[in-house]
Amino acid sequence: MNSPIANRPPDQLFELVTSIWTKPFWDAAAEHRLVAPRCSDCHTFRMPPSPFCPHCRSQQIDWMTLSGRGTLYSYSVVSTAIFPEMEASLPYVTAVITLPDADGVRLISNIVDVPIDQLAVDAPVFVVFDDLSPGTTIPRFKMESEQT
Repeated sequence: MNSPIANRPPDQLFELVTSIWTKPFWDAAAEHRLVAPRCSDCHTFRMPPSPFCPHCRSQQIDWMTLSGRGTLYSYSVVSTAIFPEMEASLPYVTAVITLPDADGVRLISNIVDVPIDQLAVDAPVFVVFDDLSPGTTIPRFKMESEQT
């Protein structure tokens, strides 16, 4: 029996709201770049972006471009629609991705286009970008075995 494929969550339920601290992340995503904030003073990465470095309390941030590679830290398969608009997108996978070139910070995202039965914690993944509308792009991830 074939395993269902991890779909994308429904686009129409996504509304991008940014702040001064998150806008650089979303601007980079629109350019198909994955970035992470790093303290300009002590070089500690932090995700999600925040006003103060958790290590030294500095507000200075450098946005570092990452390779887009990571590992699957944790995931959940969503197979029940809580809104009628979700039904056609099932199943989809919410995931926590560890970003090794950002000192292991983690990003919440989705795993897409992989059979559900191939998901595995610690599996290598890579970023793909879904353009929903001009200026709104979501970074999602595929399993390394699905790279073409």
